[in-house]
Amino acid sequence: MALPLELVIFDCDGVLVDSEPLALRVCVELGAELGWPLTEHEIIDRFLGRSEQSVRLQVAQRLGEALAARWGEEYRLRLADVIDAELTEIEGISEALDALGPLPHCIASSGGHDKMRRTLSRTGLYDRFAGRIFSATEVARGKPEPDLFLHAAERMGVPPEHCVVVEDSQYGVRAARAAGMRSFGYAGGLTPAEWLAGPETVVFDDMRALPGLLGIGV
Repeated sequence: MALPLELVIFDCDGVLVDSEPLALRVCVELGAELGWPLTEHEIIDRFLGRSEQSVRLQVAQRLGEALAARWGEEYRLRLADVIDAELTEIEGISEALDALGPLPHCIASSGGHDKMRRTLSRTGLYDRFAGRIFSATEVARGKPEPDLFLHAAERMGVPPEHCVVVEDSQYGVRAARAAGMRSFGYAGGLTPAEWLAGPETVVFDDMRALPGLLGIGV
């Protein structure tokens, strides 16, 4: 039997805001320009859900430090432009958040605080989470290690076993399992459903279904 639910921890990119297709496009462009041609599938497998530091390390191993630094700078500039022009929230997420009511919830994302402030403000979601936003920049190890989710739970004052995580990446659901938390893998984005499946993980593809899966309003 599942323990009582006291906290829902949301990833940001691909769960709250539909930024992953935009980031994917930018990475395809940069890889072609800088000498590491990558398919969309390879980028999803290597980068989606990982911290900027982890991505930088992979690029540096392939292209060297100088090009890795250029990649990072160009990525931030180009992604900011497309976010301002095209970003939307994930379909159904506002309805799902409304349905949570007083149930505590927060964000724990591989993205940095500046990026999250930009994306969440652009979609009107920032005020829903202000003061309850945690970044991989605050911990020693990013996903798939459990550090970030454990940090968020500690800051929110909730034991890990009473938390659930909503994620859209294979590294995110692995981090949740490592943290001893149940997870809900959102397969309505770029990550194939089979990459999310595993122990203590419910895979779903419609954010409007999340409250029911959490046992809210049923």
